[in-house]
Amino acid sequence: MICRGIDVDISIKRRALLQGSVAGGLLAGRSARAQPGPAIRIGVLTDMSGSLRDTTGPGSVAAARLAVSEFTAANPDIVVEVVVADHLNKADIGTGIAREWYDRGGVDAITDIGNSAVALGCATVSRQKDKVQLNTSPGTTELTGRMCSPNGIHWTFDSYSIAHTMGTLVPAMGGKTWFYVTPDYAGGKGVQEETTRFVEASGGKVLGGVLYPFPGTTEFSSFLLQAQASGAGVIAFANGGDDMVNSVKQAREFGLMRDGVRIVVLAANALSIARAGLAEMQHVLMVECFYWDLNDRTRAFAARIKPSLQAGYFPNSLHAGNYSAVTHYLKAVKAIGVARAKASGRDVVAMMKTLPTDDDCFGAGLVREDGRKIHPNYLFEVKTPAESHGPDDVLRLLATTPAEQAFRPLAQSACPDIRK
Repeated sequence: MICRGIDVDISIKRRALLQGSVAGGLLAGRSARAQPGPAIRIGVLTDMSGSLRDTTGPGSVAAARLAVSEFTAANPDIVVEVVVADHLNKADIGTGIAREWYDRGGVDAITDIGNSAVALGCATVSRQKDKVQLNTSPGTTELTGRMCSPNGIHWTFDSYSIAHTMGTLVPAMGGKTWFYVTPDYAGGKGVQEETTRFVEASGGKVLGGVLYPFPGTTEFSSFLLQAQASGAGVIAFANGGDDMVNSVKQAREFGLMRDGVRIVVLAANALSIARAGLAEMQHVLMVECFYWDLNDRTRAFAARIKPSLQAGYFPNSLHAGNYSAVTHYLKAVKAIGVARAKASGRDVVAMMKTLPTDDDCFGAGLVREDGRKIHPNYLFEVKTPAESHGPDDVLRLLATTPAEQAFRPLAQSACPDIRK
């Protein structure tokens, strides 16, 4: 990768990741006039080689670098560095990298993470070391629940926000009867259970569901036949990645999207939809908290970051979350001073909760006492090929959940650090 003419080598091998404190790091934002001093160092801990690479990975790195370059251009006296590592979607590797970064790499904050198991493992290390953890792409609500931390912020989305928007707005549009096709692991079952609560609270009814073996399932015909036989008006796929794409494609082949049946996906983003193709994904319903073409500010952000993305890609919500979180983190660093920020991650997070948030990705918002970043969520429908004006034009906005309603109410939080 290239940034300001500096070549950056990102190794994906575990030994390379754990040897040397900042091998493969990027120095970003030094001005010719900047005086030598302690640098704020941000580690992008992400998936550079696995199933989350397209939705996080290089795009998340590009977003963090853009936030740093814009901040340091306006604040040339503050030096900020970015380092990158691949956690390989393994909790032990991720926590090992975080510990190494904190102990010997001079890292003050980590961002992205993606995998919920990795994020939960790193949360303990970040708290022990009094560093900052910006959870911009994992979905578990435990990060603002029982595992909440004075050192952590949960940005972008979580399983509650998706379940609430989908399970509330789709029944209001007439999707009253549901059937789930769900991967047989804790995350998939949790999304189904959470969505079901809102479907039923909105007057809907779940007619059934089926669990399929995960990983390794590529043929969904037997599960789709059960969905078809249920007579449900909404078929919900509680999966993501290749499983989601295969499920939707095979559902279309089975004719499940005829006669008014709606397909909803509970773990997708606009970029994955675009890469699967509108011919297969048209009319699918999905929830996002960011879309590049939502308004003038999101389009401005997309224009700035797109040259740093892989050809044919556009920024998704997780990339936006990294840009937004790093931007706000650096604003808090400036407010309390670099020396204090390096000495105490808790102090930085406390300032992040005090300062209002505002950026081109999510607009104005706030960080709540439990560490939850608050902003609206949106229900989108995937466009037809005829409606699309280009490869980036994939979603049509149907409805909005306001920021104050989109996430789990603070009164329902299991976070032990907040006042009830």
